[in-house]
Amino acid sequence: MKQEPNFRGRRIFVLSVFVFGLAVLLVRAVELQLFDHEFLEEEGKARHLRVVEMPAHRGMILDRNGQLLAVSTPVFSVWANPAEALDSHGSVVRVAEILDLKVRDLAGKLEQKKNRQFLYIKRHIDPQQAERLRQSDLSGFYLQREYRRYYPTAEVSSHVIGFTGIDDKGLEGIELAYEDWLAGQPGAKKVIKDQLNRIVEDVEAIRIPRPGQNLTLSIDRRVQYLAYRELKAAYLQHGALSASAVMVDTKTGEVLAMVNVPSFNPNNRKEHKQHTYRNRAVTDVFEPGSTMKPFVVALALDSRRYSQETVIDTTPGTYKVGRFTIRDIRDFGPLSVNEVLLKSSNVGAVKMAFTIPRQDLWTTYDAIGVGQSTESGFPGEATGYLKNFQDWHKTEHATMAYGYGMSMTALQLARAYTVLASDGKRATISMLRREEEDSRSSTQSSVLSPQTVRQVRSILDEVVSAEGTGSRAGVPGYTIAGKTGTVRKSAGNGYEKKYIAMFAGMAPASDPRLVLVVLVNEPSKGAYYGGHVAAPVFSRIMGGALRLLNITPDNVSLRADTVRLPQDHAG
Repeated sequence: MKQEPNFRGRRIFVLSVFVFGLAVLLVRAVELQLFDHEFLEEEGKARHLRVVEMPAHRGMILDRNGQLLAVSTPVFSVWANPAEALDSHGSVVRVAEILDLKVRDLAGKLEQKKNRQFLYIKRHIDPQQAERLRQSDLSGFYLQREYRRYYPTAEVSSHVIGFTGIDDKGLEGIELAYEDWLAGQPGAKKVIKDQLNRIVEDVEAIRIPRPGQNLTLSIDRRVQYLAYRELKAAYLQHGALSASAVMVDTKTGEVLAMVNVPSFNPNNRKEHKQHTYRNRAVTDVFEPGSTMKPFVVALALDSRRYSQETVIDTTPGTYKVGRFTIRDIRDFGPLSVNEVLLKSSNVGAVKMAFTIPRQDLWTTYDAIGVGQSTESGFPGEATGYLKNFQDWHKTEHATMAYGYGMSMTALQLARAYTVLASDGKRATISMLRREEEDSRSSTQSSVLSPQTVRQVRSILDEVVSAEGTGSRAGVPGYTIAGKTGTVRKSAGNGYEKKYIAMFAGMAPASDPRLVLVVLVNEPSKGAYYGGHVAAPVFSRIMGGALRLLNITPDNVSLRADTVRLPQDHAG
């Protein structure tokens, strides 16, 4: 009889093996869950735990009225893990398409850096590009949040504000000068990322991000725009090499406007040209020319040897000093002290200066800030030049009387004119808005006596009359005091037939609130005299600023439709 197979034994064996295996798995599961849980969790985190930076935005730059001049806006940058990215050709093609790159160039860049784990592909992309990348199924490519600086006033304030680099660090202007104040402190945190490098859990904050501090400037955005518009129009009209304008509040020393042309747009880095970055109002020096004559007249009046009516003979319009001949534009004949300024006579100024000791003339120039930094804190500010009086020759004593042989910036000239506007006291310049308590200490000790300064201001008021060289600087409804300057540019041991036209003045002349300096460098179309080129710009900027700042007119008897006939004078 045939014997049946022993299926029962086999079943028992298989079942026993299965039960044993299950028991082993259960024991192992219990061991992992209860005894090795913490160890395994730490090991898992160690493989996926990362420290990531938490960006902090840069502080805003504001004008004196709280209007934005610079602000940081969030943007995204694209980076890649080259090895991961190269494993997905489709991702490379897609990224190249969205970012408008050539696939071959992107692949080559990844191949060159395939041993690295981090590689920037493109910084600060458009929001639309970021959204398309976010919605795409990409491997090895990631988005990183950063901040980019935006400048609402663009080229109008670019020389003052400056700009930041791709990493949001200040490179020029106020952005550079106040980097420590404006820069934020990035934070850091521990996170867990999955295999696609996505953050799935925040573990721990290591360092809280600290935003940068806001900075309020003395600049008034309205006046800044007005000054830039009028200066650029004159720059184009006269075919100039460059032009600058600076306006200062005489009561506080605050700079209300500082503009230069040509300018640049800090929002468009692709079109940046390094030669346009320079803030010429604080970095470029020039000989101030006839704008120094009011200080010579002030010293002459202070000496008591002269009154405003004292006559100085300037005949025949030339004056020989050693081998050097000083010239006026024509023979003015005998002139009173007032008329020396009205006609801008070099001969008259030199004859007065020769009666003033060299040391006294040097001391006054030094006290008004010639050859000294304004300490505005602006990067790259030039100091100018003023030779020590002990080294002056007679010809230098002469040329100092009408502003040659020394050099200064437009900002320094504006500071010098605060002495004439503030009854003899020199203002301390500030690029930051001053609080009321700070404004009380914004002036230094007296440079000239108040009585003498008022006399000089009354003469400078006449300079802007129909008989003076600055007739085109007038503003209806206001008295204006100022001085023209037409400076021949130096070249090596001589002077070129190239000129700087300038006008420096203040308003209202009865109680000056604003000082404005306008400088047009190398006008090449038409006249080049300060009274023809710079004075009209002064008139338009000053007139607009007086209205914008609600400064009360002091010459209401002058009808708004009154037109002063210009005179053909140089200065």
